[in-house]
Amino acid sequence: MDDAERYELGLRTRRSVLGDGYVDRALARRNDFNGEFQDLITRYAWGEIWTRPGLDQRTRRLLVLAMMVALGRQEEFKLHLRAAIAHGVAKDDVKEVLLQAAIYCGVPAANTAFHLAEEVFATSGERGSK
Repeated sequence: MDDAERYELGLRTRRSVLGDGYVDRALARRNDFNGEFQDLITRYAWGEIWTRPGLDQRTRRLLVLAMMVALGRQEEFKLHLRAAIAHGVAKDDVKEVLLQAAIYCGVPAANTAFHLAEEVFATSGERGSK
C-alpha cells in the first residue's frame, strides 16, 4: 500500500472511530503548520495501527481509554470515550478499564477518569449498565 492509499484507509478508519463531525473539524483546522502532522496520524495511527487484524475495534477502544488515563490525556480520554459509547462500548466495560487503571496507573489518575467518564455519560445519554 502506498502513502495515498494508506491515507485514504486511515481517513475512513478515523471517521468510523471518531465520527465525521470530529474529523471534519480537525481537517478544517489543517494549515501549513499542522498539515503534515494530520497526514502522519491519518496514515499511521489510523491507516496502520487501527486497521491491523490482530485486535478488534472494541479492544482497541478500551486500550486507548486505559492509555489516555495512564498518560493523563483528559481531552483525548473524553474524545475516545464518547466515540466508544457511540459504538456500543458498555458503561460497565469502561468501569472495569478504570478500575484496572487505578491499580496500574494510580488511584489519582483513575479518580480523574471516573469523574470525566461521569461527565461524558451524563451528556451522552448513557444510562445504567450494559
